Amino acid sequence: MQHELRGFNSWDSYGSSVTEEELKENALFLAQRLKDAGYRYVICDIQWYEPQAKGNVYRENAILCIDTFGRLIPAPNRFPSSVSGKGFLPISQFCHNLGLKFGIHIMRGIPRQAVKLNTPILHSTQHAQDIADTSSFCPWNPDMYGVDASKEGAQAYYDSLLELYASWEIDFLKVDDIANRENELDPYAAKAEIELITKAIQKTGRSIVLSLSPGPAPRNQKEHLENHATMWRISGDFWDEWPKLYKMFELCHRWEGKRKPGTFPDCDMLPLGRLCVRAPYQGEQNRLSRFTFDEKKTMLTLWAITHSPLFIGGVLNTLTQEELFLLTKKEVLHLQASEIPSYQRCRDTSSIVWEAQGQDCLYCAIFNISDNSQTITYVPHRRYRSITNLWTDKEEESLTFTISAHGCELVIVR
Repeated sequence: MQHELRGFNSWDSYGSSVTEEELKENALFLAQRLKDAGYRYVICDIQWYEPQAKGNVYRENAILCIDTFGRLIPAPNRFPSSVSGKGFLPISQFCHNLGLKFGIHIMRGIPRQAVKLNTPILHSTQHAQDIADTSSFCPWNPDMYGVDASKEGAQAYYDSLLELYASWEIDFLKVDDIANRENELDPYAAKAEIELITKAIQKTGRSIVLSLSPGPAPRNQKEHLENHATMWRISGDFWDEWPKLYKMFELCHRWEGKRKPGTFPDCDMLPLGRLCVRAPYQGEQNRLSRFTFDEKKTMLTLWAITHSPLFIGGVLNTLTQEELFLLTKKEVLHLQASEIPSYQRCRDTSSIVWEAQGQDCLYCAIFNISDNSQTITYVPHRRYRSITNLWTDKEEESLTFTISAHGCELVIVR
């Protein structure tokens, strides 16, 4: 089975303040330079409904854009084509006309503003205050209250949201503050609300990818996640720092092996190109990815052999030639799309090896996790007659490689 969950997400570059013009600029680049490699999704991340969004600082009591049924709608000063009730439909159609797909980010729950106004719920006799759980809220964003799934009107509320989003012809829905929700009373506090969202998507009759964030999602809820979502984050926010990439090996190891077809643990966005244009990370703003070439190759290799979705976080027209090479390497993308179960086969203090066993081949990813160049020899658990390096296209004589610090080799053994 093949999948092509690849595209662009606006968070790493624009934070919460992306505009219509910026989404379209990135969509055009995606269509012209990356669509042929399977990158098709354009995702508008958080707070598109906040007229004065500041990047990554969320304003308490901000006046958000909502309709008469308490549903968030795009801020017209940032998305001028949304006026007169059009919502994101014009941008969605712009993407579709380019052969792309469009998606949006939402926070779980119902806007606090809607609860304060006690707005009616569409197709229901209930109101916002009837379904809001004011004790359930996001610790880092002040926009929403949770929805109490046991209350009459809760399903109707989410149905009304997805009815609106389906009318905008969205293809992807990223729901935040939901994948890693656990508390002392409920080890998986998000379960019921996830089910409300899944049912609401199904009722639209539209094919919509459901992505759950942030991670780490609980590993013991694998079956529930597979039955209710397309992808779910296995990590917190991932940035261009070696310690975060090093940690990702452990997180991927937790999720290794077989999964329900069409479902994917998600390692998060790829911090490539120009990042933090208006949303500084650790004080740095408007900068290029800090990863070395070897670290970028390691990241793409790990994402590929674990079949993680590939969503680029940086401004697309600032991608370097080496980044475009890594993002479009055909044989590596074939592995990423294949869904062949993969496993961490060995690990020591300086190296890690992952394998994915195909029908007539074996993929081997050999990683140097040390801070120095070293020679690594790997002996796979099968006989072989040929070794092809997927990054260089060269035939290798053996599985002995001298690998730079934080670098890797990816080969296919037949």
